[in-house]
Amino acid sequence: MSSIRRERRTVDPALSDPERLYVITGDPDGSERAALDLVTMVVSKSQPTPTVQPEQAVILRLCQAPLSVAEISAYLSLPFSVVTSLLTDLLATELIESRAPIIRATLPDRSLLEAVMHGLQKL
Repeated sequence: MSSIRRERRTVDPALSDPERLYVITGDPDGSERAALDLVTMVVSKSQPTPTVQPEQAVILRLCQAPLSVAEISAYLSLPFSVVTSLLTDLLATELIESRAPIIRATLPDRSLLEAVMHGLQKL
């Protein structure tokens, strides 16, 4: 029987460091955050300016095409709460735009189905 040894993934200490996350958010008092959900779509309105944080510049580049907050969080390998804080700052400076996702009806309207059925029967 051969023994296959799996290597453990090591977590980069710089990414899991709570102090680093605190510095990124710069939010000591827990001020108002935008009402963002995991599925909220975000799109950038302009290119990164020299005054934005590096993480915010990455968000602006990523969001040339609409992305959900969950996707942004995954790409940056940052917790949702940190990404929400970064996005709130970008929304306040009007560098991004956010929209709730479009929810389509699961079932078509019954009257539409009946009209299609009657139209097909007349053929």
